[in-house]
Formats: sequence, C-alpha cells, structure tokens
Amino acid sequence: MSILNSSKLRHRISSEGNLSRKRTRVSLLAVALGLTATVVASPPSAPVAAKPGTPSAKPTASPKHHWFEIGKASWYGGSFNGRKTADGERFDMNALTCAHRSLPLGSWVRVTNLHNKKAVLLRVNDRGPMAESLIVDLSYAAAQKLGINGLGSVKIEKVSLNDEKMAEALEASLKPIGPPEWSMAKGLGR
Repeated sequence: MSILNSSKLRHRISSEGNLSRKRTRVSLLAVALGLTATVVASPPSAPVAAKPGTPSAKPTASPKHHWFEIGKASWYGGSFNGRKTADGERFDMNALTCAHRSLPLGSWVRVTNLHNKKAVLLRVNDRGPMAESLIVDLSYAAAQKLGINGLGSVKIEKVSLNDEKMAEALEASLKPIGPPEWSMAKGLGR
C-alpha cells in the first residue's frame, strides 16, 4: 500500500468518526431540549416552600384539564321521535338530550351556542351525528333553547356531577316550569 492511499484511508476513517461524533452531539442536544421542554410545560407537582424570612405563599390548586370540543351542531326530531336510542330508551324530541359519537352514554354535557352564548345541560343518550362535519346532534328542545334553527356553532364541555355548581345548574334546568298552582310549595294550588 502506498503512502498516498494510507493517508486517504486515515482521512476517511477520521471523517466517519467526526460524523459519528456530530450525530451523537445532535442526539444529546435533542434529548436535552426535549427534557427541558417537558419540565417547562409540566406544572409543578408540589408547591415550592417559601424561603425563610419571606411571607409564606398559599399553595395553588393544580390546573384542571377539562375536555371540550368546538364544531357544528344540528338537531333531530320529528321522524325520530319515539324510536329507540343507543341507550335503549325512546327518543323524546322535547327532552334535553343529544347524540355524540364517543362520549359515554348517560354522561352530561354543557352545550354553548357560540353565536349568542346561550348554554344548556344535556344528557348523551344516542350515537351520532351521521354527518362527518358535525360534532353533535341536539334534540329539538335543546336546539330551541340554544336558538339553533338549522346548523349552529357550538362548544361542548363534559360536565361532572360531582361539581356543586354544575349539579345546581342541572337541577335548576330540570325543574318543571309551570303556573304557580302546580307548585308543590303551594300544595297543588289549594
């Protein structure tokens, strides 16, 4: 082997080593950046203790992540009234219910019309909507309360019945509204 060929071989081995070191450095940098981004984006798991001599900081509640979905809604009634829904009950177009593709049957949602800010609490009792462009099918009564005549832009939020404010709002929305003579407090009008 000549001297010229051996120097080319050393140069090629050296450049492959440099390339390998560069790849290792880039990989380590990517991992470090990923860990940094994870630490920055994650909320602290425990409140930080105040330094001695400074007023104690009140511990803050960890942020709650709640599920929501924004999209188009339609309503159904008429020909579907009285048919069985996915949960086995009969569809009542005058009840405050809705159909959703993935939320558990029997769960409660708050649906807000994004144009007029009207909101209503609904129970998911059916599957749908069939149209891919829609995120929820509302009962006729729900659509009327929201002011939706055809299609509407809505926000859906899953509601936990363990939340006191939500439970009170739900109870208030389910109370029948009628003439005072129907009130239980008045003894059925007597």
